[in-house]
Amino acid sequence: MSSPTGPVSGLPVRMPRPRQPGRHRRPEPAAAPAGAPPLVLAVPGTPDPATRLLAEEILSIARAELPGLDARIGYVDADGGSEGYPSLDAVLGYATAQHAARASEAREEAAADENADVWAAGPAAAVVPLLAGPDSALLRRIRQSVMSSGSVVELTDALGPHPLLAEALHVRLSEAGLARADRARLFTVATAADGIILATIGGEEAVQAAGITGMLLSARLAVPVMAAALDEEGAIARTAERLRGSGSRNLALAPCLIGPEVAETLPAVAAQEAGCAAAEPLGAYPAIGKLALAKYAAALGIAPEASLQGAPVR
Repeated sequence: MSSPTGPVSGLPVRMPRPRQPGRHRRPEPAAAPAGAPPLVLAVPGTPDPATRLLAEEILSIARAELPGLDARIGYVDADGGSEGYPSLDAVLGYATAQHAARASEAREEAAADENADVWAAGPAAAVVPLLAGPDSALLRRIRQSVMSSGSVVELTDALGPHPLLAEALHVRLSEAGLARADRARLFTVATAADGIILATIGGEEAVQAAGITGMLLSARLAVPVMAAALDEEGAIARTAERLRGSGSRNLALAPCLIGPEVAETLPAVAAQEAGCAAAEPLGAYPAIGKLALAKYAAALGIAPEASLQGAPVR
């Protein structure tokens, strides 16, 4: 289980990689500044063990990239009876109380500038929505929790669009046998799709954002990619017909989703209606943890030693 203060013993935690010997070793990642506000991952969907493990894995990736990072989980849809699944309101309330205590201590020590807590006057936390793209309804609820926290809290945008999401989608499609793992090597997959439906949720704004990621995915796969909304009735099937009308015959559905934000069966049902196969959601692909950290770092002006450039799939 998790708590407002962080992961509870027993859950898998990704540890920082051991330092490699030799002069060609990778640079050590920068450590989180002492006293920096916590990263609060705002997790949508019904809280359950699978969602908790996924969120913990994503934060483990972020901690591996920025050792010392204080990272916590707040469930957008948790209520007072969700034991072991702290609500976003509760996590932000706890962070606000901690921040107020630190600010009080800093005021008492203000005479010694060299020992001053540089973060005491800053935000109490930085909230990163666990969303691959904008969802105005969910973001409105998260923003309300931020406003109700009683303190200054930074709220970042959703994780996408971003080249790393296109990379992650490519990997999920290749895992399902629906795309070549590496276009540069011209490795042939008999079931590779010649048209991709990029499924998202959140209305027209989310479809437009997914369309940007879709263009990046199309460049990687050299096949047409069209975005459509899972939460709009018939949108996936209509997009499938458009792709078939333009000459595609073997279609695939790629969920541009982390996972918890929709019912588990929804992508599969939509794919069945469109008459095509489907890849898995993005889940805890490493890029998701890196993007969450990048949003946090940008909000606070921290520069972790993390690579955020899309890389070819190997």
